[in-house]
Amino acid sequence: MVDFTICTCENAVLHAMDTMPDERAMDRVAALFKLCGDPTRVSILCALSRHELCVCEIASVVSMSSSAVSHQLRLLKQTGVIHSRRQGKAVVYSIADGHIEEIFRLALTHAEEEQ
Repeated sequence: MVDFTICTCENAVLHAMDTMPDERAMDRVAALFKLCGDPTRVSILCALSRHELCVCEIASVVSMSSSAVSHQLRLLKQTGVIHSRRQGKAVVYSIADGHIEEIFRLALTHAEEEQ
């Protein structure tokens, strides 16, 4: 018979429980990672992490149609991962903030080290 004794350190458990983020924050983190779970969106984010671009430029970089890119951009923008601004007649897109850039940069670094 196998003994399934659970060893816990009450202080560690209490500390972990006290420092857990609220459910809303965890839901937002999960949504961010879910968005980044799609290779097309990762390609778009990779392009935008280097330079702000308009839809047609992104489409050229990731070899997709402008309408397909627009759909992905809409998803990324709705969740606050990217933002847009008008530049003349064009709309240019960029990573929303430094936190997103840092998360993406760390993920890329990790992925490249795994090779």
